[in-house]
Amino acid sequence: MNKMMKTLSAAFALALMSSVAFAKLPAPSDEAKAKAAEAAAKTAWTGKVDGFKLCKAQDKVVAHYKKVPVAKEAKAPVKGAAAAAPASSCADPGPFVYPPAGAAPAAAAAPAAPKVAEPAKKS
Repeated sequence: MNKMMKTLSAAFALALMSSVAFAKLPAPSDEAKAKAAEAAAKTAWTGKVDGFKLCKAQDKVVAHYKKVPVAKEAKAPVKGAAAAAPASSCADPGPFVYPPAGAAPAAAAAPAAPKVAEPAKKS
């Protein structure tokens, strides 16, 4: 009987906690949405910075590898070997800039410059 009482009380406690777990959360406010969007943008920027740092480190390792002399038998090119890859171009993402929620992007806000027609050439 004691074991049955423990089982029933544990089941009741779990049922009570599960009702709390299934409670619906309120919709996030506009401020919370903006903060989440900024956090997502900062996370994406951090990923770009990490990629840039990795690219620079790889370039440094390649430069060191090319500078260090290698034994003659290792220098011989292998038949069917691919040509050397071109120098990588690591793009610096720059500082993190997140526009305020009410501000429009600068490129969209600036009016397009009118195209100046070239004068006709005389033949």
